[in-house]
Amino acid sequence: MLYLKSFSHAFLHALKNLLPILVVVLFFQLAILQQVPDNSLSMAFGLLIVAVGVALFLQGLELSIFPVGKSLSNQFAKKGSVPVLLSFGFALGFSAVVAEPALIAVASQAQEISEGRIDALVLRLLVATSVGLVIALGVFRIIFGHPIHWYMIIGYITVVGVTFFAPEEIVGLAYDSGGVTTNIVTVPLIAALGIGLASSIRGRNPLIDGFGLVALAVMVPMISVQVYGIFVYAADVDSASAHVIQTAEAVTTHPVIQGLLDLLTMFRDVLPILITILFFQYIILRRPLSNPPKIAFGFILVIIGLYAFVVGLKIGLFPIGTSMAEQLINLNSYGFIYLFAFMIGFATTMAEPALIAVGQQAEEAAAGKIKGNMIRILVAAGVAVGITIGVYRLITGGSIHYFIIGGYTLVILLTALSPKYIVALAFDLGGVTTSEVTVPLVTALGIGLATHIEGRNVLIDGFGLIAFASIFPIVTVMCYAIAADWLNKFNRTEP
Repeated sequence: MLYLKSFSHAFLHALKNLLPILVVVLFFQLAILQQVPDNSLSMAFGLLIVAVGVALFLQGLELSIFPVGKSLSNQFAKKGSVPVLLSFGFALGFSAVVAEPALIAVASQAQEISEGRIDALVLRLLVATSVGLVIALGVFRIIFGHPIHWYMIIGYITVVGVTFFAPEEIVGLAYDSGGVTTNIVTVPLIAALGIGLASSIRGRNPLIDGFGLVALAVMVPMISVQVYGIFVYAADVDSASAHVIQTAEAVTTHPVIQGLLDLLTMFRDVLPILITILFFQYIILRRPLSNPPKIAFGFILVIIGLYAFVVGLKIGLFPIGTSMAEQLINLNSYGFIYLFAFMIGFATTMAEPALIAVGQQAEEAAAGKIKGNMIRILVAAGVAVGITIGVYRLITGGSIHYFIIGGYTLVILLTALSPKYIVALAFDLGGVTTSEVTVPLVTALGIGLATHIEGRNVLIDGFGLIAFASIFPIVTVMCYAIAADWLNKFNRTEP
């Protein structure tokens, strides 16, 4: 009975997160387009399945991964062994990202659009390994108290440098891969690890030192995926092998068998987290789990929830994004496309649960210096502006290289000028803006626009919107902090 009540609460919460998207879509369908899409019922059913999947997934996390992960973090912080902490950081980062639903969705889209040249599993393993390594680096930074801004400035200079040499087919995907690593699974686990360590180590400030792990998890995959693209697109791919891939994908199987195979795939996705937890719990700490049946039940819910989530995406959110893109293009007025991009960006971000949670943590850690609601508005405005600029780049056909390099050059400059207390938080906020609902919808919108605008390449132009949604919240939050800091200094010097 308790589990049922908790599930109903999580289900209503998931529906609440979907509501802003529904409001924006209905507004455009009824007020501007004045038509209803042919597959509207299947889209609505898909959204309902997404809500059920997210609710089951969150319920499973609360019963299994979250309590065990927090317990392990506290125990390792008390243990005080640097090698063990670094190993745990790597394992936690890797296992969380491999199971990330949004990354699964983006990787699958990339493999399909590139006709098998980009391998979805290789892409996910590469991103997960990158995140694992950089979380270990972030743990090292917290332990020894290094300033975060040097890590970010050097990291993004590297990102911009690699972008010069990366093929244009991979740039948008690389930046999107960085944006989707921090989502429904990753953010709570990584944020809890960072803040827990900063709170446990004497001389560390939770606001300055505890934040930043999420930002690092966003940054490094951008480098590794672009390097992967340099190697992939440097080699010639045999057209016959691509045909074999397409032929193999065209083979149909019985729906029941396919469903069981998909369910086993979801188990494979969650298995790394399970192995990580059991290894560190029983081999390193040599302590039993507090409630194994409850934890096992939670993992089952996680797997079923992931499965429902992915099915719902295919039925609901991806068709909405592509359908809206096609219908808005047919209006022959790009102004409505920009308006739709802005409204979707702002509405979905304001309802993003990870952003609400991080905003509350920041308000507590800053002791009143930062307001959670103001942070949400600033971030939502940044996402809205970022997606709108990304859509403008897609429509006009501008090179994503120049837009991305320009955006991160601005970020690097603001990092040097911003008050040090805001730097880690601002970069983390850039990573938590892309939710489990927003990522698929925005990806589908980009792919839909690239498909229907003449002269656009889906792989080159279809990806990249998530990257813009991650850059501009950093800009808006840092600009606000610089302005507030300048105003405070002016008020103190005024006679």
